[in-house]
Amino acid sequence: MRTPVIAAAAGALALSLGLTACGSESGSGGGDGDTLVVGATPTPAGEVLTYIKDNLAKKEGLDLRITEFTDYVAPNTALQEGSLDANLYQHAPYLKDFNESKKTDLAPVTEVYLPPMGVYAKKTKDVADLPAGATVAVPNDTTNEGRALQLLASKGVIGLKKGVGGTATPQDITSNPKKLTIKPLEPAQLPRSLEDVDAAVINNNYALDADLSPKKDAILLESPKDNPYNNVLAVKKGDEDDPRVKKLAKLLTSPEVKQFIEDKYKGSVLPVAAS
Repeated sequence: MRTPVIAAAAGALALSLGLTACGSESGSGGGDGDTLVVGATPTPAGEVLTYIKDNLAKKEGLDLRITEFTDYVAPNTALQEGSLDANLYQHAPYLKDFNESKKTDLAPVTEVYLPPMGVYAKKTKDVADLPAGATVAVPNDTTNEGRALQLLASKGVIGLKKGVGGTATPQDITSNPKKLTIKPLEPAQLPRSLEDVDAAVINNNYALDADLSPKKDAILLESPKDNPYNNVLAVKKGDEDDPRVKKLAKLLTSPEVKQFIEDKYKGSVLPVAAS
């Protein structure tokens, strides 16, 4: 399996410089007692966790500390090394691939929401209208690249080898009637790439961070039906039954959080119970 195309040095830099603690709390290690240190990307995971911290955690006797990260590698590295107790930002296929490629030992606890991936373009209103020879940027990590190619294939823009599923790569493209150029990029760069490419397949959190509305702005959006890419609360294997983790899992799947997600994101993020 291919290793995600992200330099180890960049991951280390993100871990040391690219994370920010929410609120006034800080700390270099996991939580003690009832404190749970959770890593997250700012949107939507950080916002969902902040809602829980401000409105629900105290009643459950949970002291929630949130640490935000700007990439997809550092939150799992920190969880494996023990400076986090849990994280929320990734889907199970990415977590599985990360464990295999990085030799980590992380486990999903519960599914929380679906952040649908979308295709965005500055000048095109329908993915079927992409011009011949168009350049389409996609995420460069193994699982999200395959996910992006599957999304394009779902509308016949490209054809893929039968059975490749979420592990598809550009080499698995069997038909390309518009002769598209597929350009893998680091996921965080994809919103900025819209100035230079004809379209980009962008992960939901980076789209929201760039003030793009998946529901309104995407020219093609994933369907929630039978979608395997729900984001999960993850912990180091063996910590699934930690009472603090169980409290957070209960809150993340509560009616209150479901309502918060529906009200705030208006269809751009879908709580698992509603998907």
